[in-house]
Amino acid sequence: MREFLEDALNHRDDGYGRAQKHLQRDLPKRFYKDVVVAEADGGYTVTLDGRQVKTPTKKPVVVASADLADVMRAEWDGQGEFVDPDLMPHVRLVNSAIEGGEDARQALVDEVVKYAANDLLLYRADTPRELVALQEQAWDDVLVRLARKFAVSFRPTVGILHQEQPGETLERLKASLSALGFMPVTAMVSMTGITGSGLLSIALREGLVDPEAAWKAAHVDEDYQISLWGEDFEAAARRKRRRIEFDAAVNVMRWLAG
Repeated sequence: MREFLEDALNHRDDGYGRAQKHLQRDLPKRFYKDVVVAEADGGYTVTLDGRQVKTPTKKPVVVASADLADVMRAEWDGQGEFVDPDLMPHVRLVNSAIEGGEDARQALVDEVVKYAANDLLLYRADTPRELVALQEQAWDDVLVRLARKFAVSFRPTVGILHQEQPGETLERLKASLSALGFMPVTAMVSMTGITGSGLLSIALREGLVDPEAAWKAAHVDEDYQISLWGEDFEAAARRKRRRIEFDAAVNVMRWLAG
């Protein structure tokens, strides 16, 4: 079970060394010409020269959204001489979800709630004053909207010492995810890992924040450091890759969560 979680969470920052390793790996040559979206098993699939695409372990890939299937088609069709999975964020995320399947769904829900119980938005800086104000501006409104939506309360704290959140709050947040299928939940785990916040992922799921606001909220501390010391080239490249993964996860969640 853990391998499914690790695969889903693999959209987080891998580090520059691992990225360099990716650049050196052998990529398979493109083996197809025609890429088409087709109906299959009550949903949509992508075919390569008429053959349905499958996951690395040969499980058929079928999604319930025509929009998602079309984006996956574009990712397959956009490959050049070689097929590079790093350039196919929607395909990789869907494959990860299908590999885990329904058996992984509950563990994925628990992972989101686990993050929410120790969430980025709940642990505040005490200094400097400018950072404190930025966190309040970006995070307080999200907590208020979630509290009103689910009729719950949160216990933000200053510093890094653990602060227990109300059990009823966590149970209601968990219940809000109970009807989601394994694909949108996998997308939420990816979003949670990238942002460090289960609460931001849930707020996105509920339409309480938009993706751009969520992304900015997740990077308050990082952006403050950049304002002081400037932006590191390698860190900027990693952030750009994370944003691509984040946007893909948001798309999968919205197109499949209903």
